[in-house]
Amino acid sequence: MSEPTEAFMRDSKEYSKKVSKLYRSLKRKYPEVQRVVYERVVDALVYAIISAELSEAATQSALKRFSDYFVDWNDLRISRVEEIVEALGVNTSVTRDIASALTRALKSVFSRYNTVSLQALCNMSKRPARGVLEKLEGTSRFVVDYCMLTSLQGHAIPLTKKMIEYLKNNELVHPDADEREIEGFLARQISAENAYEFYSLLRRRSEARKAGRKKETVRETRAKTKKRAKKMKEKK
Repeated sequence: MSEPTEAFMRDSKEYSKKVSKLYRSLKRKYPEVQRVVYERVVDALVYAIISAELSEAATQSALKRFSDYFVDWNDLRISRVEEIVEALGVNTSVTRDIASALTRALKSVFSRYNTVSLQALCNMSKRPARGVLEKLEGTSRFVVDYCMLTSLQGHAIPLTKKMIEYLKNNELVHPDADEREIEGFLARQISAENAYEFYSLLRRRSEARKAGRKKETVRETRAKTKKRAKKMKEKK
């Protein structure tokens, strides 16, 4: 069942057609999506906090390193931010924020349940479960939506900043719409059955375009460097 939302995006009929067209084109472009389902809600929580800021590829790499650094999520909970940043592989403002969010979220879980587990949410209906996730420290709308979609059978379309940027840059949603309005709009366009597939395809597309722009920038920089070197050589 779709989770109700009060958010409403302007000109939704116009954008509905564009989103449907996008979905069809993405399904043709990319291989069949393998749906991800987490039996343990806390696993989805940790993944979501990291992947809210990093690409899926970078998140997978970080989690592999985590298995070497930490015994379990409780060990992660009591670790220093500096240790988590080291495990993430690079020390930046983004990774420091991720590390802080992870410890705050896991401490919040432990404070509520006296264990680093959210399995109690599986025995709740979706609305109360979502309410618990929203009250945890260190979570965002993306994190809550991801947990609902991948672990609690909720109907949601998690949106990273890159995904929202892609949708707006390609005029697929209203330029003034916020994250809540866009997510609510997409959840009305995409059925619960197809929600994960759409999320995965859109995310893949948004991250591929980002990578493409980076490669293009590198090529342009190299070309300019060669051009300057040629001019200097001609002057000599």
